[in-house]
Amino acid sequence: MQRIGVFICHCGTNIAATVDVKAVAEALSHEPGVVFSTDYQYMCSESGQTLMREAIREHKLTGVVVCSCSPRMHEATFRKAAEKEGLNPYMVEIANIREQVSWIHKDMAEATEKAVILGRAAIAKVHLNKPLKAGESPVTKRALVIGGGIAGIQTALDIAEAGFEVDIVEKQPTIGGKMAQIDKTFPTLDCAACILTPKMVDVAQNEKIKIFSYSEVESVKGFVGNFKVEIRKKARYVDEDKCTGCGLCTEKCPQKKVPNEFNMGFDTRRAVYIPFAQAVPKVATIDANNCTMMKTGKCGLCAKLCTAGAIDYKQQDQIVEREYGAIVAATGFNPLKPDKFNELGYSTCQDVVTSLELERLMNAAGPTAGTLLRPSDKTHPHTIVFVQCVGSRCDVENERGKSYCSKICCMYTAKHAMLIREKYPDTDVYVFYIDVRTPGKNFDEFYRRAVEQYGVHYIKGQVGKVVEENGTLKVQASDLLSGEQLHIDADLVVLATAVEPDKSARSIATMLTASMDTNDFFTEAHAKLRPVESPTAGIFLSGVCQGPKDIPETVSQASAAAAKVIGLLAKDKLTCNPCVANSNEMLCNGCSSCEKVCPYGAITYSDKEFRGPNRTTLIRRVATVNEAVCQGCGACTVACPSGAMDLKGFSNRQIMAEVDAICKM
Repeated sequence: MQRIGVFICHCGTNIAATVDVKAVAEALSHEPGVVFSTDYQYMCSESGQTLMREAIREHKLTGVVVCSCSPRMHEATFRKAAEKEGLNPYMVEIANIREQVSWIHKDMAEATEKAVILGRAAIAKVHLNKPLKAGESPVTKRALVIGGGIAGIQTALDIAEAGFEVDIVEKQPTIGGKMAQIDKTFPTLDCAACILTPKMVDVAQNEKIKIFSYSEVESVKGFVGNFKVEIRKKARYVDEDKCTGCGLCTEKCPQKKVPNEFNMGFDTRRAVYIPFAQAVPKVATIDANNCTMMKTGKCGLCAKLCTAGAIDYKQQDQIVEREYGAIVAATGFNPLKPDKFNELGYSTCQDVVTSLELERLMNAAGPTAGTLLRPSDKTHPHTIVFVQCVGSRCDVENERGKSYCSKICCMYTAKHAMLIREKYPDTDVYVFYIDVRTPGKNFDEFYRRAVEQYGVHYIKGQVGKVVEENGTLKVQASDLLSGEQLHIDADLVVLATAVEPDKSARSIATMLTASMDTNDFFTEAHAKLRPVESPTAGIFLSGVCQGPKDIPETVSQASAAAAKVIGLLAKDKLTCNPCVANSNEMLCNGCSSCEKVCPYGAITYSDKEFRGPNRTTLIRRVATVNEAVCQGCGACTVACPSGAMDLKGFSNRQIMAEVDAICKM
């Protein structure tokens, strides 16, 4: 017979304001097996844990039920408190009466009744709980960073600085990400390349870091501390070990009319190219879709000119298998393409550009060598209109944009306006905005400088239409403060487009079994307490893959993710979850259903001997669970048609006991 103690938490007024905690404690005190029941204002506090420990000792408790907040918050806290008194930690159950009761009910009588029901369900489960012992698994002392932007670079550098090996997988031919395309950064107006390229060089020179550029993650298996990853190194038709980055092939290639992605298509590159001068690794890549040799077998000029013999037209994709203890997602972002906003003329007018395209037009290393020119006729624009929130804070029913604020648009528009007014004082700059949001240190002062010092015209209103007439952009807009309709003749219109996750994020999240929100941003384990961790153990988040953020915030989160990874890799062994699958060999029929659904590859089959009737020997195929690999997801228990698979700590009997306790009400 179990001796169960029940502890009801007030959680300040989070629970007590809606639930009559004393009534819950009184009701649960009469449940079978309950020998102690009480309430306390903050059970998770030191004094609350002391109360629990004293009760375990004095009443010789064999099981504990805590009615409090989500087990994600403090289950580990209460288990440790019980363990200090010699009680197996897996004899502690949490009834969530905060998120599942007090936060969603307003009527106290209704909430109190539901809290009692959940408490009774937890008590019913404790009656069937058995002591479990956690195992151990080794930790592979290497980390994987998916994405080579500033977030991935900073994360990798911090991990390597702590002495651990780290691999960066970047799908582009070079690391650097979007920051490599930016001219200046706010609010200090530092040169982006001057900040970024030294870090890129540090990555290349760090002996602890290996760069897999022009590569993608193919598959991820395993679990925290022991991930097995396949990386596809795409054929770049250039031997990285031989290429010296001299650039001779990129100068002499006859195919030179390929749109340059790095410069947003404003100029062209050759079929063999290095993305930009400071690329890391500085290795040429052959674009097979545009290379004459690859398409027709004729040319081969780059191979003839390459003195290092690095050109290899027969190169194939390679699959590299590596093992890691932790994985960091730093997949970055893309600006939303505004081609669905037909009224703004992006698809029909050459002189309507996005903010990232403007970055390249203003960059000294860009297609115009830093001189701001209209794309249509290469003349200097004298009137520029910026349109804020293009695709951000939208009505998503028409599937044109995103419901969230992209956070950085107001600041980079202020930056662009200031840079233009400083370099071209004869240019009039108009900014149409819904709201100006400047949530950062010195950000509001930066915006005020644009208005007060540089004379940028900020107009609270929306642009309704942009059309081109005789080389001039006719901008029709509304001023919401004055109620006037405005008509501006502009030379250039710049759209501050929404930030959205990289297209690869969804497929990578699936491989990592990581959670995502409806906008395809990775979801953190807890917004406040675990902001850089995924709910999947061993998976960490860095940069804009988790949500819109600027460069300082991205770097901060990258270092935070690195710190979590270092803490994990510093351990020689990890404690395994003892709530793992268990196969009843007498019931197993060898159908393989559980093996097929196991995402961790923890289930195998083998032939075993059994005693049959009349002492005959029978050979049967049965499932075996590798407890070191199993993560207790429970998928096999659902798939098993014979009921042979069960989950320790969450057995079918325990779950049904909870259901019965609820239904009896």
